[in-house]
Amino acid sequence: MDAMSSASAEAALFVRGLRKTYKDVVAVDGLDLQVHRGECFGLLGPNGAGKTTTIEICEGLNEPDSGDVQILGMNWRTQATALRQRLGIQLQETQLSDKLTVFETVRLFRSFYHQGPPAAELIGLMQLGEKSNSRVGGLSGGQKQRLALACALAGDPDLLFLDEPTTGLDPQARRQLWDVIETFRSQGRTILLTTHYMDEAEKLCDRVAIMDHGRQIALGTPRELVASIGGEHLVEFSAGSAAKTLNIETLRTMPGVNEVQVEEENVRLQVTELHRAVPALLDEINRQGIPLTELRTHSATLEDVFVALTGRHLRDE
Repeated sequence: MDAMSSASAEAALFVRGLRKTYKDVVAVDGLDLQVHRGECFGLLGPNGAGKTTTIEICEGLNEPDSGDVQILGMNWRTQATALRQRLGIQLQETQLSDKLTVFETVRLFRSFYHQGPPAAELIGLMQLGEKSNSRVGGLSGGQKQRLALACALAGDPDLLFLDEPTTGLDPQARRQLWDVIETFRSQGRTILLTTHYMDEAEKLCDRVAIMDHGRQIALGTPRELVASIGGEHLVEFSAGSAAKTLNIETLRTMPGVNEVQVEEENVRLQVTELHRAVPALLDEINRQGIPLTELRTHSATLEDVFVALTGRHLRDE
């Protein structure tokens, strides 16, 4: 067995050279991914980055133009039936029958698999016990998302795909889903998660890959990626039209400053020593006669990693 075959057999998900084109749009452009067994792996990027196309190909819902996909040591071409028994899938939007009750819905999905927990156990896990006999059409958004996750877990899967699982939910509903996801991961299962929420990725994911224009542009743990941009903190200020006259090179030489970026009227500094950089920045702005209209500081996040790599925000359309 060669090194590539060995890696694909040991990984929960192994993707090599994946490519998918729609008309004149390259959705996935030679993507490589490897998800280890037992980890929660995050796939991040703005709308149009190719995340959903990638995850749909891995789920067997879409065909790639080229490339290799191995899931749990198997592939969709020859082992589709066996794979379906071992995967759980929650789509961005799961359309369930409004007329069925919660119990009937979970029981139906449980019937699709050879093994798995009883419907009542799944409903209890999702904290939907009081809604067991309620019709799906009367559930709140958060309750529907938890029901969709219960259906995804009905076959006791080894690998769980979650595509934007908490989009549109209120903070309490999001955290309830996080608890369920962390419980699943603690059992040694594998999760592939796409999300727009950076706090979600930092909370749940062992490693993350950032995608842009169908390619992977960064890979590592959340902590590694934040460290890779060279600053533990971000200092941002607005200077109006005067931002164009700033002496940027002088700002770059200030103590504790690693990088400076200008976006129209706003300036961002990547900083390692906040206590030294901020006083020096205020002195320099005053010396240059720049009117300061707003000043903000925060710890660096995955959002800042993406901005540093692409100059755009993860939520940009």
